[in-house]
Amino acid sequence: MENKFGLRLQELMKEKGYKLQDIAKAVNVSQAAVSYWIRGLRQPTAENIVALSKFLGVSADYLLGLTDY
Repeated sequence: MENKFGLRLQELMKEKGYKLQDIAKAVNVSQAAVSYWIRGLRQPTAENIVALSKFLGVSADYLLGLTDY
């Protein structure tokens, strides 16, 4: 199964110039947790997804790969 969430998160981080530590701090998780999400080793909680979408300025559906906008 393709890890669209991880790909989109990585893509947005690159586009906006964020590092693992920036994302981790914004969502109040460890850098390791963000790394696991990107690599598809773990899944973020619903609360993490909402916080990420707000921080990155995209919809949760976009992060999850459900929409392309």
